[in-house]
Amino acid sequence: MRAVWKGAVTFGLVNVPVKLYSATEDHDVSLHQVHDADGGRIRYQRICEIDGQVVEYKNIDKAYDDGERTVVITDEDLKALPAERSREIEVVEFVPTDQIDPIMFDRSYYLEPDSASSKAYVLLRETLESTDRTAIVRMALRQKTRLAALRVHGKVLMVQTLLWSDEVRKAAFPALDEPVKVSEKELGLSKQLVESLVADFEPDQYVDEYQQELRTLIAAKLEQGDALDTAATFGEQEEDEGGEVIDLMEALRRSIETKRGGSDAAPKKSSSGSSGSSDSAGSGGSGGSGAKKAKGTKSTTAKSTTSKSSSTKSGTKTATAKSTKSEKPKARKAAS
Repeated sequence: MRAVWKGAVTFGLVNVPVKLYSATEDHDVSLHQVHDADGGRIRYQRICEIDGQVVEYKNIDKAYDDGERTVVITDEDLKALPAERSREIEVVEFVPTDQIDPIMFDRSYYLEPDSASSKAYVLLRETLESTDRTAIVRMALRQKTRLAALRVHGKVLMVQTLLWSDEVRKAAFPALDEPVKVSEKELGLSKQLVESLVADFEPDQYVDEYQQELRTLIAAKLEQGDALDTAATFGEQEEDEGGEVIDLMEALRRSIETKRGGSDAAPKKSSSGSSGSSDSAGSGGSGGSGAKKAKGTKSTTAKSTTSKSSSTKSGTKTATAKSTKSEKPKARKAAS
């Protein structure tokens, strides 16, 4: 990893020299744009609207336009700002960890000790662990003043930048202002459904199904060219009509029955597309459907009328409650 920032965490008179590293990375398959007629690569150029010349990135400044006047802001101007020159992660306060709403989290960074002795680093880490507190800090990073949460992740200190309060939108939906009566039976069945899906969250058990299928598609097209038969590669797929559920109680009952009936038929690991081809097209990406690879069952809603075919997709999808030819599981689990 390459450090993206270097400075020090300061709280009181304590100074902890650190280096900052991005904690996450994108795993998207890299695609570029081409002309559909001949496959030619699409290129974008920065054109000056006054002289019509192509401008190199190094010759581009920023500007602010208030409608009447334009002020040009150079890189030197931005670097001269006091906040930008600061190389400190200033601890403002220590707050209970559960007071920070996850909706405010933005980007995550690891902190590495950057001194001959890591004692001050370890002291801060153990202090946060023993008090169950998160430090709210201020810092300047990439030409922005950031508010961030400094917390412990394993043996490492990390900062998660936070959105400013005015960057979080208010949720105002008129439909939620209407009174709705939920019966005890509906709530009870809903809780049963929740209990049937209770598990410990293990992120490694989930895969990005869309990116797996994209890599499979790329590998198949590299081998077969434009004559690729997607139906043969992925199997015939049925469209989900997505009809509205009318009887909520019936939908809950059937959801529970479906979960009971299909929980024992799942394979231990899912694979997307044809086996052995997913690694030949590069790294994966975000934006997929999040298929679970160790527990490959996907329960469908009661509104579906047929079970979906997924011979090459991740996991085995369970049949819907309306399926009349579903096999009986070897062992049934009692509802909670």
